[in-house]
This record gives sequence, structure tokens and C-alpha cells, in this order.
Amino acid sequence: MAPTVVDNKPNYNILLLLLIALKFLLQLIMHNSGYDLHRDEYLHLDIANHPAWGYQSVPPLISWVAMVIKLLGNGVFWVRFFPALFGAATLAVVWKTVSELKGNLLAHCLAGAGVLFSALVRINFLFQPNSFDVLGWTVIYYCIIKWINRRESKWLYFAAITFGLSFLNKYNIAFLALGLFPAILLTKERRLFLHKHFYGAAAVALFIMSPNIWWQYQNGFPVVHHMKELERTQLVNVSRAGFFKEQVIYFMGALPVLVGGVVALFTAKRFLKYRLFGYSFVFTLAAFVYFKAKGYYAIGLYPVFIAFGAVYIGRCLVKRYKGFTILLFALPVAFYALLFPIAFRVPDPDFFIRNHDRYSNSGLLRWEDGKEHPLPQDFSDMLGWKELARKTDSIMLTIPRHEQTLILCDNYGQAGAINYYTGLKGLRAVSFNADYINWFDLREPVVNVLRVKEARGSEKELEETGPYFEKSLKAAVVETPNAREFGTSVFLFLKARIDVNAVLRNEIQANKMQKQKD
Repeated sequence: MAPTVVDNKPNYNILLLLLIALKFLLQLIMHNSGYDLHRDEYLHLDIANHPAWGYQSVPPLISWVAMVIKLLGNGVFWVRFFPALFGAATLAVVWKTVSELKGNLLAHCLAGAGVLFSALVRINFLFQPNSFDVLGWTVIYYCIIKWINRRESKWLYFAAITFGLSFLNKYNIAFLALGLFPAILLTKERRLFLHKHFYGAAAVALFIMSPNIWWQYQNGFPVVHHMKELERTQLVNVSRAGFFKEQVIYFMGALPVLVGGVVALFTAKRFLKYRLFGYSFVFTLAAFVYFKAKGYYAIGLYPVFIAFGAVYIGRCLVKRYKGFTILLFALPVAFYALLFPIAFRVPDPDFFIRNHDRYSNSGLLRWEDGKEHPLPQDFSDMLGWKELARKTDSIMLTIPRHEQTLILCDNYGQAGAINYYTGLKGLRAVSFNADYINWFDLREPVVNVLRVKEARGSEKELEETGPYFEKSLKAAVVETPNAREFGTSVFLFLKARIDVNAVLRNEIQANKMQKQKD
């Protein structure tokens, strides 16, 4: 009789499930019904109505998630659920990474706490590509670890599939490759480039990415214009010193574990075969700094190094410094509790006003324009949208044939919010901003225009546009305090005296030509 094989490997799945449940709870605590959705979320939800292999602002994967949300009813619960789901998946992959590295119970707990009580709570709150981006980085690193340990070709293909999907989610994944490939060349793993399955996996990744690459080609590579605009309007205000400051903040509670992981990769013999991750860490950060990237672009880099650090501490230091390791476990929880009032919940706007100095000193009141404001930018971007949509609907109901009325907005947030909240069938707002420039429906003649104009520059709207219509008036103003859209005006222009459709077509063409020129 063959001997019975007993698997003595501890089963920590119940503990993992408890941590995942806690993860969803932390995300639920973030919610505050006093706020609307975020400006970017309205665009990401609206692209579900315009299926394509690419968009000016984002690759297509988030539109697929938005389609699922739409099928589920488009409710706020589902908008919040999917980023939290990607965050929970990231936690699970880090947990499995620790297992693959032969980490003990303490290592699992250190890694779980480090990832759970971190800036990912904020990242996993909004429906943006960032949550899946972090998950993609973590899965790819996990697959590489599995490849190093087992030399099974399937892990190369899993990494390639994940890279392809991550590319379709956010082009930021290219920084992973920028750091990883030179790191591989510096180690014995360079033989990977002689492996036939490496090129097979690369072909799979290229196949997945190709529809979006072809879309970019057909549309004149709008990603290039988007990056130039981002550099001109936002990255110009990013400092390299600020970038490093943010890296410390994101995983502050797990910083000793994170540093331990990087150090261990260069010094510990048991991690010698994983040294390429240490080199990759250096090269990837250098690439981010060189391109003056925003701080949060690099968040996906860290979960795997928390796993390395947790295993190193759990195996190598626990016997000598038991009290120290317990302290390391408590640090993420302590920092989360300490920063909870200012970083890990969505407080009422008045709270920011009352605690202005605290937020100002932490730099949270500085927006992308480089200036300081009463509220953090993300929170101001979640105010005023319901009011705008409600007032737009009320105005549209006063127009006898509102199907001949074009709602023209200044920015994608305005258009997306109106389209998300409207209770009027067939009503669609558009803009010359972002992807909305491709979504004008001019098959029917435009008779009336409802113009949504940002506060800045709205003073002369009646004077400049009014003469081209028989009747014009300022119909509404956004009055929600502290909203970034505060002062946005809604103008109504009735019975056009000109061919509005021709004017719009010319303006659309001019905008597209200007973008190609830029």
C-alpha cells in the first residue's frame, strides 16, 4: 500500500477571507452620501454608451466594467463596488505571494496589514483605472515569482495576459516594463530572453493590445496629445521632491517592512534568485522620476515589496526581535487610525474648513494647478453635480421640443453628470472636451442650445452668443458651496437664426485639427 501523503502546509484562507471582508468594510466607511460621484467617474460611466477600442482619455477596459455597472442598474453601490473588488483582489494576490515565498503566519499578517491599511483605501474608492492598474502590477510580479520558482511556461503567459489587459486599462503599465527588462538583463534570469515561450507570451500580450494600438493609429494617436496636455496643465506642477514625499506617505505604516523587502533583495541569500526585483525597483522609480510622473502612478510598484519584506522579517527577525515584529504589525493599524480623520474617510466639507491648517500642512489642499484651495481637489470634484443635472432637467422641461435642443458643456464632468442623473429620456449632453467631441449627434437640426459654462469666462456669454438666437437668458447657476463647479452658469438660447449644425461641425473639425497639430 502506498503511503498517505499529508500536506502540512498551513491553511490561512479563512484569515484571508476575514481580511477581504475588512477591506470591503474600510471601503464602505469611506462613503459619504453628502457627496456626488467624482468628475472623472461620470466620464468613465458614460463611455459605456459609446463602445470602442479606445478613447482620448483612457484605454477601453474601464468601459467594459462600466457596461457591467450599467447592466446592474448604474447605481452608486456598483460604482463603488468594483474598485473595492480590485483592491480586495490585490490583497489576495499579495497574500498568495507571501505563501509562494514560504512566508509564515506572521509574514502573512504583516503583508496583509501593510496592504490593507494603506493609501489603497483611497485609491480603491473611486471608479478610475488606478485600482485595476495596481492589481495588474501585483499579478505580473506574482507570475514572475512563480516562473522563477517553478519554471512553468504557463506563468509567462499569465503575466503576458495580465500585461495586455493592464495596457488596455492604463498605459502606466509601460513603466513596469521599463524597470523590469533592464533588471532581468543584470541577473541570471537574462536567459529568459532565449526562451521560446517568452516570445510566445510577448505575442499574446501584443495580440491583446493590438486593437487599441490600431485604434490609436486610426485616430492619430490621441494618447500623445493627451500626454502633452497632461504635461502642460498638471505635470508642470509636479516636483520630484514631492514625488518622493508621496511615496513615503502611501504605505507609511508598512514603510519598515517595505524598506526591509528592498534591502533583503540585495543582501539576503535566500532572496538571491529574486534580486531582479531589487534592480527593477530602482529602475522603475528612476523612470517615474525622469518623466516627472505623479506620485500615485508608482503605487502598483509596492505591494510585492511589502510581501518580500514581510517574509524576510517573519522568517529572519522574528526569533531575535519578537517585540519589534509585533510593533511592525501594529504600525499600519496605528497610522491608519491616526490618519483616518484626514485621509481615510470622506468628511463633510465643513470639516476641511475647520481643520484648514492640518490639511494645508499635509499638502492635501494643493490642486493640480499648483494652488491651495479650501477643499482637496478630489472632494471639490464630488460636489454640485446633482444640482447641475437637476437644474438642467428643469430647464429642459420648459422647452416644447427639447429633442431639438443641444446641451453643450464646457467640460466632461458637466456632460457626464447631466447624462448620469437626467430623468429625461433621450437627453444627451456633449462637450468639445475629452471624448465628448466624438459623440455629437447632428443628424437632426439644432434649434435651441442649452449652454453650460464654467464660472470663469461666462460673463460675456449672453453678449457673444445671444445675437444668434431670437431669445436668450441666464437660466441657472450652480450654488453648491466649495464645489469646483461653483458659479457654473446655465444659459438658454432659443430659436437659432443661424445654421447651428454647420457651426458645430466646423468647431468640431477645428478642435480635432488643433489637437493633431499640438
